[in-house]
Amino acid sequence: MNGVLHRSRAGARIGVLSLLWGSTFLWIELALDALSPVQVAFVRCLLGSVTLLAICFGTGHRLPGDGALWARVAVAALFCNALPFILFSVGQQRIDSGLAGVLNATTPLWSLLIGVVVGSERRVHPSRLGGLLLGFAGVVVLFAPWRATAAGGWGALAIVAAALSYAVGFAFMSRFLTGRGTPTISLSAAQLLTATVLIAPCLPMGGLTPVEADPAALTAVVVLGVVATGITFHLTYQNIAAEGATNTAAVGYLLPVVSVALGVILLHEDLGLRTVLGTAVVLAGVGLIRRPPRTAVTETAPALPTRELPRHEGDVRQ
Repeated sequence: MNGVLHRSRAGARIGVLSLLWGSTFLWIELALDALSPVQVAFVRCLLGSVTLLAICFGTGHRLPGDGALWARVAVAALFCNALPFILFSVGQQRIDSGLAGVLNATTPLWSLLIGVVVGSERRVHPSRLGGLLLGFAGVVVLFAPWRATAAGGWGALAIVAAALSYAVGFAFMSRFLTGRGTPTISLSAAQLLTATVLIAPCLPMGGLTPVEADPAALTAVVVLGVVATGITFHLTYQNIAAEGATNTAAVGYLLPVVSVALGVILLHEDLGLRTVLGTAVVLAGVGLIRRPPRTAVTETAPALPTRELPRHEGDVRQ
């Protein structure tokens, strides 16, 4: 019963996280109408950190006080926030939001590879490996590289680099930050605050351009910072603590579904057979990743002969 409840909560968290995370690319594209890429990255970290700091202090928690812990937070902030946030904004100047969400779905592959290298994924179950490969096949169908042009090559490369950076950050957070007694709200608030400080020196490099007074774009910036960065990042931290880096990265395979759907509904992009097929393959891959493998007890229990079962009523009860 506890296992079913745990999986239900994890599934709900994954669903909410994929919806919020998947919408990030739409908000970035709208925000770029008013701000430069560096400004978008800086403002989303600033608003996200203010949101989480308010939640942190409002719930009676405090920021970490250990200097060594803050050093580890700084490393995580670089790879999981500052660097990928800038790369996403730069990349989306050349490619659309739907494709950005699709390319970000390579994060689980990088995460699994990093897990094998550092030893956190010593034994990869065949069903999980099959789910990862099937999910990647769905991404390939959605991306359709045989139809791609070189125009967005650098933008696509920036998004893939951001996905790799995410995977490095997730692995570092899982190994050196979560599960050590510090509440995730304290860690997430501290990390976004640190990312804001890390991005600030980059503002002179393309971040000092005048801000366009576009109400829709500025509204998108606020949603991007408060919801798609602050709230989403805290949920990501919770999921890393509960499910591990690789399972959290597997949420990336749901992002193309969300980003493509938002593109169709809000940006009036075409929904063809290739998109429907790719989405179905992605969902099948996620199902394999999330399905727990059968245990040896479950497989061998029916083999017990009837005559060996206990006869007393007190022995029969489990």
